[in-house]
Amino acid sequence: MTEKDARKELMRRANEINPTVHVGKDGLDQGLFEEITAQLKKNRLIKVKVLSNSDEGAKDAAAAIEENTGAVIVDVRGGVIVVTDKRTWTSLSQKKF
Repeated sequence: MTEKDARKELMRRANEINPTVHVGKDGLDQGLFEEITAQLKKNRLIKVKVLSNSDEGAKDAAAAIEENTGAVIVDVRGGVIVVTDKRTWTSLSQKKF
């Protein structure tokens, strides 16, 4: 499976879940990164919603999340970021059919 196919598969799975982490006016801090890491360990695929009152843009927030948590950003659309853990990403990217 190529990275493009892995991204499609993860987006299909993410279609059914709701955002569980919200980035608000306080922005991104260490507590938020720890929460994202904890949720990724439990669920392996989550959505992060960047609220309109946040100082961060969705793309900037996605880059900060990827850098501070070691997660993989699957997609950024509007104010919603789809995030997965590296283990899930590598297993899907290297899967052969």
